[in-house]
Amino acid sequence: MWAEWGQQIFLAVVGLSAGAAVAGGLFSFIVELGVVADFADRTHTGDRILLYETSVALGGILGNLLYVFKDGLTGHMAVSATGGGILAVFGIFAGIFVGCWSMALAEILNVFPVFMRRMRIVRYMTAFILSVAIGKGLGAYLFFVRGW
Repeated sequence: MWAEWGQQIFLAVVGLSAGAAVAGGLFSFIVELGVVADFADRTHTGDRILLYETSVALGGILGNLLYVFKDGLTGHMAVSATGGGILAVFGIFAGIFVGCWSMALAEILNVFPVFMRRMRIVRYMTAFILSVAIGKGLGAYLFFVRGW
């Protein structure tokens, strides 16, 4: 009995630690891409950047809470009259989030040609592209065909 409790506690600690590491990586990636700073720059609201950063952090926290406790929190709301409104608001924010990611990733793609020229590895570009293509193809094969 105590061994089962110990195992469950260990799994909970490992799961929470892994989740915190992944969430930290995602938010640092958002900051590194400059999504928040780019919003402040484009809207000329640099004095409110702390509000933007707080909103991003609270959005991540709230999204995680809704995901973890989805049965208890959203199970009733999806059927009720307010559930449609909450779902619509969530859809709008999710669309904004995906649009922001697309914008940020499109801007960061400009870094690769500069990096390749500065590191003087332009002549190996074909090998890099083929390596990525073969790796993606092999990974897809192993995942979809072999079931790994």
